[in-house]
Amino acid sequence: MAQVFPFCAFRFNPQVAPPDRVLTQPYDKISPRRQAEYYAMHPHNLIAVEKGRTHENDDAHNNVYTRAAARVEEWIRDSVLLQDSAPAFYAYTQEFAAPGLNQRHTRSGFIGAGQLEDYSAEVVYRHEHTLSGPKADRLELLRHTRLHTGQLFMLYSDPQKRVDAVLADAKKFAAPATELTDEYGVVHRLWPIAESERIHAIQQAMADQKLVIADGHHRYETALNYRNERRAQAGASAVPTASYERAMMTFVNTRSEGLVILATHRVVGNVHDFSWSAVRRYLEPWFSAEVFPFANESEQVQARDKFLALLRETAAQRSIGAYPATQGPRAFYLFQLRPGVDLAQLLPNVPALQRELDVVLLHDGILEPALGITLQAATREMNLTYEREAAAAIAAVDSGRAQVSFLLNPVDVDKVVQIATANEVMPQKSTDFYPKLLSGITTYRLDL
Repeated sequence: MAQVFPFCAFRFNPQVAPPDRVLTQPYDKISPRRQAEYYAMHPHNLIAVEKGRTHENDDAHNNVYTRAAARVEEWIRDSVLLQDSAPAFYAYTQEFAAPGLNQRHTRSGFIGAGQLEDYSAEVVYRHEHTLSGPKADRLELLRHTRLHTGQLFMLYSDPQKRVDAVLADAKKFAAPATELTDEYGVVHRLWPIAESERIHAIQQAMADQKLVIADGHHRYETALNYRNERRAQAGASAVPTASYERAMMTFVNTRSEGLVILATHRVVGNVHDFSWSAVRRYLEPWFSAEVFPFANESEQVQARDKFLALLRETAAQRSIGAYPATQGPRAFYLFQLRPGVDLAQLLPNVPALQRELDVVLLHDGILEPALGITLQAATREMNLTYEREAAAAIAAVDSGRAQVSFLLNPVDVDKVVQIATANEVMPQKSTDFYPKLLSGITTYRLDL
């Protein structure tokens, strides 16, 4: 099923490019402000490749992609990027505390070159749709640089934890080759695994696995598109072992500890004739409501804390939180599905598996019928924006930027795998795997 291969990674030379000064978050998480900060951190910061600056006088011969390609060649020539001498898998751990929580976790996986598979082969599965814009940008960058800098985050399910045992054994007897703390306080550690016995054990354990893309859908489909281009160029001389037939991936077992998914809360604004009382009337037959009123700032904090605590505690009861902007008394609202509600009647156009997701219940059972926010409007973010932190979603209402915020519990990873392997997709921004995988901790160079 899943084919994974060791590879000779190019990694930053710590003597001239300290990892904590040159590695970046994934390109889609880099704001203009963060981009500027990365540029200022170090002259060899990966930002120049991962998400370089555009210039007013850019043209076909001098642009963000040609400059990225030139930088890669310069770094390899000047030994800023050094290639490992032996093919390896790379044990990769991230020690972190999730936002708003004090408990620390360690997520463990390994980096390898994964065989690219069409979705129709039913080896690799997606759980969300992609947009054309990001794929066009990433494809142009890959054409120019021939370098995979970002990790594809892949899930597999192995209750026996066979790979985890190999990784733990390898880490036990060696110090990490790379160790750094990123700007979010996440500690990243990397161990090359080049021993043939361990490589074989990992490949054997992965051979019967199906893979689900946790993060990196655009990059995966970009790699597929690039592979297809190279196949067409090669024609009859194309070979299945070519470097472009694979992409750099981080593999994480859903059965291992430290796999954290955060909720992504929905912030609603610009809805014509918004009426919270009308929304409540619509929800009355389907949901019971518990109200947490407050009259001043001090009471708001107490009400918020009780509301958020109960939202978490009642996740199994299909709870959805709401915080509306109202002219009368202010309050937080906790909605729960009434016992015996027929979800097939409430969500007639939704597949049975997806009716079990709170995010689908919100989109198809509340946002569209009660507020008129269609899937198309949500995709274009006409009336909907997203926040990871509950406090930010609440603040959007208090500031007047939003008419109502809906707060969710995170989706369970088993649901993600179940839906993906049934060849179904979830709504946009249904999952937020935390933390992100660092770009540049290893890179995978494609042959000409």
